[in-house]
Amino acid sequence: MAKMNFGGVVENVVTREEFSVEKAREVLKNEVVAVIGYGVQGPGQSLNLKDNGINVIVGQRPGKTFDKAVADGWVPGKTLFSIEEACEKATVIEYLLSDAAQIAQWPVVKKHLTPGKALYFSHGFGITFNDRTGIIPPKDVDVIMVAPKGSGTSVRRLFLQGRGINSSYAVYQDATGRALDRTLALGIAIGSGYLFETDFKREVYSDLTGERGTLMGAIQGILSAQYEVLRSHGHSPSEAFNETVEELTQSLMPLFAEKGMDWMYANTSTTAQRGALDWMGPFHDATKPVFEKLYNEVASGREAQRSIDANSKPDYREGLEKELKALRESELWRTGAAVRELRPENK
Repeated sequence: MAKMNFGGVVENVVTREEFSVEKAREVLKNEVVAVIGYGVQGPGQSLNLKDNGINVIVGQRPGKTFDKAVADGWVPGKTLFSIEEACEKATVIEYLLSDAAQIAQWPVVKKHLTPGKALYFSHGFGITFNDRTGIIPPKDVDVIMVAPKGSGTSVRRLFLQGRGINSSYAVYQDATGRALDRTLALGIAIGSGYLFETDFKREVYSDLTGERGTLMGAIQGILSAQYEVLRSHGHSPSEAFNETVEELTQSLMPLFAEKGMDWMYANTSTTAQRGALDWMGPFHDATKPVFEKLYNEVASGREAQRSIDANSKPDYREGLEKELKALRESELWRTGAAVRELRPENK
């Protein structure tokens, strides 16, 4: 396990050079890994495990995602089973259902957590908020986590490109003495480029804050606010969108992803540099109180309870589709669809 300096703080990091795919296969050679759920993370992780030579099966309820699993090559009765049958066959249960579905299916899964098995998560939600979720594993199983820092689509796409997504890892309960080896082996086998150490609580606190903040919630709020201001002052939809979204995603984000924000600043005009340096302070000061409030809501468990309550409603999917439809049909994102059609690679 390597020690790396992150901005002056030394952390534990595991790379594929240190913990190879061959080593992962050796650690997992006698395991049957059951991926439970074929929604967001399930497809990418299960297919990567399969391509890396791990003995993997899928457990999924009947429906569209079951059909998707069949279309992806999983064979009913051979590598694709009901949730209960997959849990029964497994030595490692990858519990990748949505948080609300994990609560609903927990009695089925818990029944098959016999001594020596491993219960694997890709999110700290169910364990950290177990006073709300009821997910309390027996003491004689390993409880572990590998949390890719991106969507399941990215997990698969980067794997197929020969790259790897970065993931965090944690051991919550080591009943067998093999929990860490199992965790790292699974992390490498699902396609992680490197793994950094965390714990279940820190993972879910940072994850919920990030999703609601800069990764999704805040970025949509900021983009729509700037777009609306430009439109209200007479700028056309195409101009407002290009200056708000297109230049950010197509030109600037790749630059700071490559070498950092200073590199991106260095590759813009002196006018852009001056304005960015002058205005980043006011934006920081305006938004930091919102992030503090958000983090406190996460840490208190109130944000988790809101998610549980909303996602457990029988009409949740219908309500979600209405909200996404409103987003999709807003002028901002209808303009985005038109702008994307003009990209040379889409002609």
